[in-house]
Amino acid sequence: MLAFLTRRLLEALVVLITVAAIAFVLFQFIGDPVAQMLPMDASPEDRARLTAALGLDQPAWVQFLRFLGNAAQGDFGLSLRQAAPVATLFAERLPATMELAFAALILALVLGIPAGVRAAVKPDAITSKLMMGASVLGMSLPTFLIGILLILVFSVELDWLPSFGRGEVVQIGWWSTGLLTADGIKHLILPAVTLAIFQLALIVRLVRAEMLEVIREDFIKFARARGLSARSVYLGHALKNTLLPVITITGLQLGGLIAFSIVTETVFQWPGMGMLFLQSVQFADIPVLTAYLCLMALFFVVINLLTDALCAMVDPRLKISRRG
Repeated sequence: MLAFLTRRLLEALVVLITVAAIAFVLFQFIGDPVAQMLPMDASPEDRARLTAALGLDQPAWVQFLRFLGNAAQGDFGLSLRQAAPVATLFAERLPATMELAFAALILALVLGIPAGVRAAVKPDAITSKLMMGASVLGMSLPTFLIGILLILVFSVELDWLPSFGRGEVVQIGWWSTGLLTADGIKHLILPAVTLAIFQLALIVRLVRAEMLEVIREDFIKFARARGLSARSVYLGHALKNTLLPVITITGLQLGGLIAFSIVTETVFQWPGMGMLFLQSVQFADIPVLTAYLCLMALFFVVINLLTDALCAMVDPRLKISRRG
């Protein structure tokens, strides 16, 4: 296990450096931050002084190496747009994104796994057919359209839930959360549902497909022959052998929820990392953009590592094959 973790950590380091290099090169061509920061009538001398102060007069490879060295110490530089440390901006926005992503994932798992099992156990039932039809619709509709429809129904027409912002939050050290206030929970419902719908549809279809395959196996037939109840057969035997691909896909989806919640955060004006990234793109804020992609790559690497460890706990055969 130690050798496995060491190898994965080395691979993660290579991935992070590669992502940082690609992001840094790409973001050199999205705009001129000096032109964004200075007024239209700025003199060439003012431009030259600001360029030198930001270190943008140096070669790109020198800027990149300086960024890597500072990032290794937790210093991602200053935001060109807000003139604040990038690490501070991330610390302010990260709790909102994590709260939204985990709420959407939990919602998708709590509803998706039972729905997938139901659709597999009773495929001819009307409820199963309705769930499968709804899952196709949930995977087909774009996220921004789902968000707008939810706002139209529950905020505009019914006036039940707020349509933007994070609401009242509680500060616990540097971490902020809206889960401890009624207003924060109300603000979380619509964006969490919007972000969860695609994941919910995916999990329903995945669990159903895996369950249909597993219940045809011989050990399920033997379990039924022993006189075990249907609940024990489906939940104790079939579902357990279905969890491995579900865990793998869920891990990947969690990384996607964190990294690609930009559309949902924009629709609901949710003050998270996605909004920060979008604003930084518009302003050509290279330090924030590069640090954001590096952080997202780090999330994916850590989540994949935890997913592998969890899969090994669920299926001991993976440990044996890894030793081999």
